Amino acid sequence: MAILRVSPEAFLNLQEAGSIVDVRSPSEYIHAHIPGAINVPLFSDAVRAEIGTLYTKVGREQAIARGFKDLNGRLESLRNTLLSQAASGAVRIHCWRGGMRSESVAWLVERSGYVPYLLEGGYKNYRHSVLSQFAQPYELLVLSGMTGAGKTEVLLELQKLGEQVIDLEGLAHHKGSAFGWLGEEPQPSTEQFENELAYQLRALSPKRRLWLEDESKNIGRVLIPTGLYKQMSCASRIVLETEPQARLERLLRVYTHYAPEELVACIEKIRKRLGGDKANECIQLILTGALAPAIELVLAYYDKQYRYGITSKNTEYQIIRPESSVPREIALQLLDALK
Repeated sequence: MAILRVSPEAFLNLQEAGSIVDVRSPSEYIHAHIPGAINVPLFSDAVRAEIGTLYTKVGREQAIARGFKDLNGRLESLRNTLLSQAASGAVRIHCWRGGMRSESVAWLVERSGYVPYLLEGGYKNYRHSVLSQFAQPYELLVLSGMTGAGKTEVLLELQKLGEQVIDLEGLAHHKGSAFGWLGEEPQPSTEQFENELAYQLRALSPKRRLWLEDESKNIGRVLIPTGLYKQMSCASRIVLETEPQARLERLLRVYTHYAPEELVACIEKIRKRLGGDKANECIQLILTGALAPAIELVLAYYDKQYRYGITSKNTEYQIIRPESSVPREIALQLLDALK
């Protein structure tokens, strides 16, 4: 039995080998990790920092000795946790660069009679493979439309109808506008967003069209990878031209259950761009419960931004005027138009 080192592609495909075990420290894992990986840290953040300082300032032997001291008394617990993630007599393991941490854990797994698969080059090498994923060409079709057109709902219906779709806003936990954080979980780091996005792209066929929603470079605090964003900027667009009243009604349904102070906080984020007087007017309307005119004021700002964005892109686009307000029926109308 031996320790087997494999490429990122092979490592991810070895699903029969059970869970991916990430032995980096908790803070490294929380910042970003391979989707689905389980964190079984060899050292805590504090101990890792101490070992790193010893290695740099004192020497390798002292750093290794400090590591062994920390493992004293918990080796069996670590072993049991590792083996609980195994399948078919094997387990996948990685650390940052495929160095001492993962090698030490792999030795423990191998001595326990299991086959350890090590990610060659560690998480750092995996990140290279993630970034290269966005440079690959995709048959993109971008769904565009003014705020409140219901683009995300239509995309999800297209997915149910068998189309390839990635919900960028879902991955980013943000709906894109200044109001996009409402009702969402905390946003991931941009690095984790990239990992999740690459994971979904790997499962799709590059020979079939892929639907994405029209987005700015940033979705909240998360950035769309440059390689993919460049492709989005040049891709053909389907523009949903929805009546203003229908957009207003949809936004009223979405935002009426949020507290006034949450909505005011969103207005403050765009105060400068909205203009001081309009921002104050909008806030006053919100505080008095007049959401419809408040949303109309905000829509005027976003519509102006949208018109500038769509005309500044030198791409083909097709305008679709929805014959229904039901997302599934709009999705079917889009597919009919593409025929």
